[in-house]
Amino acid sequence: MDDLTRMWIGTVPALDPESREVILDLDQASADPAERMACLLLNRGHEGEEGVFYFLPDDLAARYERTGDRLTVTVSAHRDVLAHDVGAYGEGLRDALDGLPRVGSDGGERVVLLRREISTDFVPAEQDGEPQPVLLVDHAGGPVGPAELARLFESGEASIAVVNATWGPQGAARRTVS
Repeated sequence: MDDLTRMWIGTVPALDPESREVILDLDQASADPAERMACLLLNRGHEGEEGVFYFLPDDLAARYERTGDRLTVTVSAHRDVLAHDVGAYGEGLRDALDGLPRVGSDGGERVVLLRREISTDFVPAEQDGEPQPVLLVDHAGGPVGPAELARLFESGEASIAVVNATWGPQGAARRTVS
C-alpha cells in the first residue's frame, strides 16, 4: 500500500455508526520518518472517549483540498514542536525533520507530515464554518485496510486521533466537485 491508498471515507461504528468520516491509517513502525514523527506527536493528545485523543492545532493540523474528484488531506505540525519532541529519538528523525517540506506560515513554520488523497465525491460536513475533523488511526504492524483498522480499534490495539481541519487555498471553490 502506498500513501494514496491509506485514506478512506467511512464510518467508525464505535464512535458513530451513522457519520461518515475521513480516516487516515498511521503505522507506528513505518519506514517513513515523517509518519513516525506524526505518531510521536500523538502523545500530545488529550483523551476524550476511551481510546480517542483530541489535538490542539499547534500540535497537529489537517487541511482539505479538492481538485476535481480528488480529495486531498495534508497533516502538518509546527517545526519547533516537532524539533522538541524528536530530540529524544536520535539523529535519524532530526535529520529527516530538516528535509520535510514546509507549508505556509501562520505565525510559526509548519512542516508536512502526511499527504494523502483519494477519488471521491464526499464533501466533509461543516459546523460553524469549519469542516469536520480528520481521524488518524494509529497502530503497529504495517499498513492495513479500513476493516482491519476498525477491528484493531475495537480490540484496543489502535487509537483514534481527532485532528481539526481547515480548507486549503480557494477552499469554497475547491469544495465543489466538478
